[in-house]
Amino acid sequence: MIKKNYELDKIDFKKNNILLFYGINEGLKNEYIKNIVKKTSYTRVNYFEAEIFDDLNVFFESIITKSFFENKKILIIKKSTEKIKSVIETIIEKKLEDIIVIIDSDELTKKSKLRVFFEKDEELICSAFYADDYQSLSKITEKFFVQKNISVSRDIINLIVERANGSRMHLNYELNKIENFALNEKKIDYSDIQKLTNLGSNYNISELVDQCLAKNKNKLIKIINENNFSNDETIIIIRTFLTKTKRLYLIRKEIDKKKIDLEKAISNFKPPIFWKDKNLVKTQIKLWSKESIQNLLVEITDTELLIKKNINNSINILLNFMHSQSSSVSN
Repeated sequence: MIKKNYELDKIDFKKNNILLFYGINEGLKNEYIKNIVKKTSYTRVNYFEAEIFDDLNVFFESIITKSFFENKKILIIKKSTEKIKSVIETIIEKKLEDIIVIIDSDELTKKSKLRVFFEKDEELICSAFYADDYQSLSKITEKFFVQKNISVSRDIINLIVERANGSRMHLNYELNKIENFALNEKKIDYSDIQKLTNLGSNYNISELVDQCLAKNKNKLIKIINENNFSNDETIIIIRTFLTKTKRLYLIRKEIDKKKIDLEKAISNFKPPIFWKDKNLVKTQIKLWSKESIQNLLVEITDTELLIKKNINNSINILLNFMHSQSSSVSN
């Protein structure tokens, strides 16, 4: 059955213990998952869909078998696709108790078999997590400073939201840095926020991703040669790649849906695209169709999983992937 996000707090998990969270708002998903874990006191166990299908027998044995002293489990199955439907059907058949299963999936269309399966079954929960808009991220930021009793200007609010790049996860990360910096401060200056959220070490990472999406192979190679990117930075790079690609997808979707021109779509985008980045984003959009962006999102997800499985060689895997994307021909 379909539930709005705010209705999830009222769910009886003894009756409805299998949920589908779909959509691109990873930050909001994480907030609700943390709330459910806290509310139930279940032990959180994370899986990637690919891990489960590597050995289904091991997976089912791990969730069925439990010791006398073992806590009840809440299973979070990330990066889930249509394939996970067969696993959920088996879990339902086995009538497993003392577990909660949350399927974490990206955007699903109305025709998605997985989505339809959850929407039509009264014992299953289906909840969509759509992207935050500029206003909602502003409200989160305003509430944070009110709760911390810190005085800030509207310019500071706008700067923080702008640098979150439309991501609640990024916003929470920045607010956490600000909280650690502020401590007992009652007022923060604009210059403090500029320095704190500037992500100076991440500037070249952002540039690296931008040039890849612009298919500027020469500049991409130049950035790689001038920076000693390490295995420790691969997750930051791939997540930045994902965020910027999702932004392209949302702009392209707006153009196709509302039949508006590129200039207007970029001007209307929330949070606003920084003026000096607009031409680069225009170049990127012209190079990527909606279908090619969707394919890229899947490939980024697959690459992140590969990176996590081969962390000692992750930077080479990632840079090779970006090299190939900068050379690819979009449909």
